[in-house]
Amino acid sequence: MSDIKSSTIARFKSREAIIGIVGLGYVGLPLMLRYTAAGYRVLGIDIDQHKIDMLNDGMSYIEHIQGERIAQARAAGFEATANFARVSECDALILCVPTPLNEYREPDMSYVVGTADNIAPFLRPGQIVSLESTTYPGTTDEELLPRIRNQGLTVGKDVFLVYSPEREDPGNQRFDTQTIPKVVGGTTPACLEVGVALYEQAIDRIVQVSSTKAAELTKLLENIHRAVNIGLVNEMKIVADRMGIDIFEVVDAASTKPFGFTPYYPGPGLGGHCIPIDPFYLTWKARAYGLHTRFIELSGEINQGMPEYVVSKLVEGLNNEGKALKNSKVLVLGIAYKKNIDDMRESPALEIMKLVQQRGSDIAYSDPHIAEFHGHGEYQFQLDSQELSPESLASYDAVVLATDHDRFDYAMIGRHSQLLVDSRGKFREPAANVIRA
Repeated sequence: MSDIKSSTIARFKSREAIIGIVGLGYVGLPLMLRYTAAGYRVLGIDIDQHKIDMLNDGMSYIEHIQGERIAQARAAGFEATANFARVSECDALILCVPTPLNEYREPDMSYVVGTADNIAPFLRPGQIVSLESTTYPGTTDEELLPRIRNQGLTVGKDVFLVYSPEREDPGNQRFDTQTIPKVVGGTTPACLEVGVALYEQAIDRIVQVSSTKAAELTKLLENIHRAVNIGLVNEMKIVADRMGIDIFEVVDAASTKPFGFTPYYPGPGLGGHCIPIDPFYLTWKARAYGLHTRFIELSGEINQGMPEYVVSKLVEGLNNEGKALKNSKVLVLGIAYKKNIDDMRESPALEIMKLVQQRGSDIAYSDPHIAEFHGHGEYQFQLDSQELSPESLASYDAVVLATDHDRFDYAMIGRHSQLLVDSRGKFREPAANVIRA
């Protein structure tokens, strides 16, 4: 074992190492809390000064992460900074930055590349760099490896490089950062060994794979598996609706089979930082190998079309009442991408709102987790969340259930909505004012 590798591993095992986390969002912040709880000093690096100020004041900007936990981390030595020069203080650099799509639905690697450029001048022997951002196979070797080598450092000897995909599920009460198994792939066997030493101190189970590319593809497979199956059940929903069958009843019945079936439920489309995006990362990279991933792309088309389907059911429901969508008042319930969180990334509810507004409707929303919405990407609404009451519900021509938060009073919603478009299967009993979408 080389002196650098052995001393680096020893620092992780003794808890003397300083853990640097670049990107303090929905992935980086829980990881910071876990390493702090495991007894490490953590330095967080982010380009958002507002986040840095809140964290250093012991406050949280993510609803499901309590401010008390941030304050406890601060007391244990956690610090946030925008100064990339402090990279040199860290023994580990874990990169948790966004990997969105650009306007052409192609990978936007600017955050990964920008972060790699920012940390590279401050790298030193004895460090490990781990990329956790979801990305296409080859990113670690194609983008990070050359930038490290350009600093005169030998990967696998001086500095260690791994890819370990994040597996955060915001709001999930059953699993957390510690209990979700961690996949790790290294550029070299020595890199993998150091990567395992880094993560095994904080995560219960480490799953080793043969390369960074295998780890990168593992993450894509996990999320594409979900996207494809949701695409399937969304298509089945349309078929079942045309046949007058309740798709939720069918899924519930099928899920009683004790083998060979995993239940997925339909909805208004896909949201979040992974499921709607990851298929495009693989299809884009596959084209470089002369491959056309038809099955994956088809599921993407189906899922992307679901907001339009919800709006078509809204139009149908209004027509049955002798009303047009234009000039109607429409209330959207829930604008987070899934229930019980405050994360709006890629939320299909926002697309529904845009489509409804484009057709001349007066839109509003109610979300107990998101008090205000003042512009987000292409969705430039300036709205505040509306309080729900029998009177407020009755004042809208239609109510669209887009995100099924537990804090909604569904009995009240069902009783007092003139027209209720249910895209989440919360209203299973037939009712004259409910239309399924």
